Amino acid sequence: MQSGNGEFVEVYLDGSFRIGCAPSLVPAPGQYLLAHPAGSAAPLAEAIFFVDAAPGGFHAAPPLPDSWVLGKSIDLKGPLGRGFALPNSARKIALIAIDGPGSRLHGLMRQGMNQNLEIALISAEPVFDIPEAVEVQPIQAFRDVVHWADFIALDLEWKNFTGLKDLMEGLELIPAVREAQVLIHTLLPCGTLASCGACAVPVRHGWKMACKDGPVFRLGDLTGAG
Repeated sequence: MQSGNGEFVEVYLDGSFRIGCAPSLVPAPGQYLLAHPAGSAAPLAEAIFFVDAAPGGFHAAPPLPDSWVLGKSIDLKGPLGRGFALPNSARKIALIAIDGPGSRLHGLMRQGMNQNLEIALISAEPVFDIPEAVEVQPIQAFRDVVHWADFIALDLEWKNFTGLKDLMEGLELIPAVREAQVLIHTLLPCGTLASCGACAVPVRHGWKMACKDGPVFRLGDLTGAG
């Protein structure tokens, strides 16, 4: 883990924002940084996630922390956690946002486009400024898109994992889908520093900490809702 200074450079209409920082601090899709405004009295740092590359830094996923001020220096630590791993064998990828517009999946979108892959995005909320190469589908198309894809990446809040299990009920992921990964959105207060257990997630052989073992997990390794 590295530490360094960044800057809150710009905010966009969708609530996403641009962070200026050294290239070594830019997280991969699914990874995160701990960010704390310099001199702030806030007790905890914010976990911020990658959306896309940007000049001199990266475009970060919403929501924008309420107390942040444009031009303010930001103390950054990271990149932290385990991100997405797009298999070399993937040809048709499904990006599925169960909660929100799926901003934290957009880094995979860019990777897939660079590799000329077929890409479908499913979102429970309206999405904007999506490249024409990406097919956008409503959440009602979940089952059809999962059957079509050979890799799926999901983004959801851990409290809603039971809802994902309901969507998946009766679906056979093998052999059609060779890999399924899910970004679990949960509190990451210590960022691997204290092993506080606040982000504990049950897996097949015990518990894992989303802050360091995730926040991206293999879907098949998760056993239940928090």
